[in-house]
Amino acid sequence: MSQKKAVVLVSGGLDSTTVLAIARSQGYACYTISFDYGQRHRSELLAAERTATSLGSVEHKVIKLDLRSIGGSALTDDAISVPEEETSGIPVTYVPARNTVFLSIALGWAEVLGADDIFIGVNAVDFSGYPDCRPDYIAAYEVMANLATRAGAEGNRLKIRTPLIDLSKADIIKQGLALGVDYSLTVSCYQANDRGEACGKCDSCRLRSAGFAQAGVADPTLYRS
Repeated sequence: MSQKKAVVLVSGGLDSTTVLAIARSQGYACYTISFDYGQRHRSELLAAERTATSLGSVEHKVIKLDLRSIGGSALTDDAISVPEEETSGIPVTYVPARNTVFLSIALGWAEVLGADDIFIGVNAVDFSGYPDCRPDYIAAYEVMANLATRAGAEGNRLKIRTPLIDLSKADIIKQGLALGVDYSLTVSCYQANDRGEACGKCDSCRLRSAGFAQAGVADPTLYRS
């Protein structure tokens, strides 16, 4: 029998890299996809390519989108600053409809490949409060995906896999290390520089740093200072 295929969304960050390692450990032939959507920096795209290669991606695609043209997020509008202190509510780093757009393109590629599984590194425990990282969103999207595709209509049920959704950042790191993930290859910072050096102050940096501390392992992140 041929190896089962999966499309894995990779951003170059800690969570999506761990998801790729999990999918590979479960026996999937992994086809990875990243998005050049007008985000503040390209270092995460370079990190995505590094991690995809490191973890044996069969094929890696970078899809170019222009979410900067609609803005509405600190990640796609230079006039909105990335917060460096904890905020309440949904933060300005939320990119409107981002996961819906990304999953839809991944869904199309999955149909082309004949893959029944899409992996995404959403997390509802140690996360920034984004609405498109919640279990009810993923469940609703999966229902839509099976209504909207030829594969679903013909009985080839598509599954959105979210192996990290209930894990703490520390548990994610421990699982990744057990699977051989090299976290020094990853970039999580919302405002990393061209060398991939992290600010150490944004929400993503704080969550990442706390995760390594709680996991009791050294933080391999490159910081600017």
